[in-house]
Amino acid sequence: MNSALPVPPARCDTAQRLRVIEAAYALGIPRDYGTCHKLRIVREPRELSSIGNDINGRAQWLAPRAARAWTRMSKAAAEKGIELQIVSAFRSATYQLGIIERKLERGLTMDEILKVSAAPGFSEHHSGRVVDITCTGFAALEEEFENSPAFAWLQREAARFGFALSYPRNNSHGIAYEPWHWCWRRGQGRRQTNKR
Repeated sequence: MNSALPVPPARCDTAQRLRVIEAAYALGIPRDYGTCHKLRIVREPRELSSIGNDINGRAQWLAPRAARAWTRMSKAAAEKGIELQIVSAFRSATYQLGIIERKLERGLTMDEILKVSAAPGFSEHHSGRVVDITCTGFAALEEEFENSPAFAWLQREAARFGFALSYPRNNSHGIAYEPWHWCWRRGQGRRQTNKR
C-alpha cells in the first residue's frame, strides 16, 4: 500500500513563464493581450498546499494561505448543508498553454478560446489563489451554477473568508461571466470579518 503524499505540480519560474508566453504568442495570442484585457503577468507561488481532490479525482493545490482560507470556507459551507466541490485550482502557465493547444486542436478559434480562457501567463489560476467551484446537480464551469444554493451561499459568505468573484457579468477584462471562479485576496477576509 502506497501512502505517499501527492507531489505538487511543477511551477514556472520567470524564464519558463516568458518562454511559455512567447509560445502562446506564436499560437496567435495577440502581443497586446495583457494590455487590452487589463491583465498582468501572474507569478506562480513558491509553495503549494493540497486542498483535496477535484470532481474528477485529481489532486488540487493552492498557495498555503489561500488553502487555509479555502478549508475554512468549505467547512463553514458544509455546516450550512452546502457542499463546495472543486473543479480546478492552481494551474501553471505551461498547463494553461496546453489547454489553449487542445482547444485549437478541437477547432476553436483563438477569439473563441480567449473569451473563456485567459492567455498563458495571465491566468489568475497561476497565482495559486483561485478555485473553480461547482456543486451536486449543476454542470461544472457553466453559468447555470449561478442558480445553485452554493453560489447563493458564496455570494453572501465568501468575502468573510477573503474570496471574491473575479469575473462578474460585463467585467472590465472582457472575460466571460464565470460564477464558478473565486479568488482569495490577501487580507480581504479579515477586513470583512472586522466590519461585521
